[in-house]
Amino acid sequence: MKLKSSGLEMLETCSTCQQKEHSAATRRANKSEKENREQQRLQSRLCRIKHKIIVLSGKGGVGKSMVAVNLAISLARSGKRVGVLDVDIHGPSIPTMLGLENEKLHGDGNDLLPISYGNLMVMSIGFVLNNHDEALIWRGPRKIAAIKQFLADVAWGDLDCLVVDSPPGTGDEVLSVCQLIDNLDGAILVTTPQKIAAIDVRKTVTFCRRLQVPILGVVENMNGFVCPKCGEITSILPEGEGRKIAQDMEIPFLGSIPIDPDIAWAGDRGSPFLEQFADSRTAEIMNRVVAPLLSLISAKGPNRSKRLAVESASSV
Repeated sequence: MKLKSSGLEMLETCSTCQQKEHSAATRRANKSEKENREQQRLQSRLCRIKHKIIVLSGKGGVGKSMVAVNLAISLARSGKRVGVLDVDIHGPSIPTMLGLENEKLHGDGNDLLPISYGNLMVMSIGFVLNNHDEALIWRGPRKIAAIKQFLADVAWGDLDCLVVDSPPGTGDEVLSVCQLIDNLDGAILVTTPQKIAAIDVRKTVTFCRRLQVPILGVVENMNGFVCPKCGEITSILPEGEGRKIAQDMEIPFLGSIPIDPDIAWAGDRGSPFLEQFADSRTAEIMNRVVAPLLSLISAKGPNRSKRLAVESASSV
């Protein structure tokens, strides 16, 4: 049995180790250089966007995308340059709600071009899908890479505000956005009146605080039903959990939006509610909910306030 290598063999082994270490160091340097370039490209995009707001919910089906779309529409109607970024990778709703289902993503050199809806600039994974029934079976790293690309490679241009519509919960997509956009103006939290939804929204409050994302306020959706014949609002769900969250956790309460058949009609037909039913009672209520957010965007300079001081809007 040979217990020791010859001197020549030892030298060859050392040479091999040195080559491996040199190759590893080169890969690390190249990776670091690539990451620096990506970070610079990301910052060059984001610095042209004055305000960034993310719409969150702990529970699915509470109307988060509806709030995001109508907030963006309200901002655009006030003359602001607005972008809407849909980072719900597995269930993108924004293309449907804006009537853009058949639009496809296009590029210009190294840039991805957002889809235009009037004076809104829109980006969603839905523009990449070959058909509406296609499922994206992606793990976390691929989803994170897609979100990085949406932020760094999309030619957003100069915007007054970027509204980010996120999936429910506090997983990969939400965490990625909050970490990649280091100067978020804040988050809007959407809930429904019953306790089962509010429990998860409370977790989202904790998530925001751990990541130091300011909370702009809570919106309580589906509070009461608007009769399509007489306009009377009738309570059909337990009430008050949205306001209770705000009081218990010391965050602003932006107000309550009732269930209105016209909201569902507008979303299904790709016609934003605040455009199609601007003179309705529900639109008046919705405008009161988003009014403090419009004030934030209208303030001079980005991120003027890290916490929005609002009076609690009245429930209906």
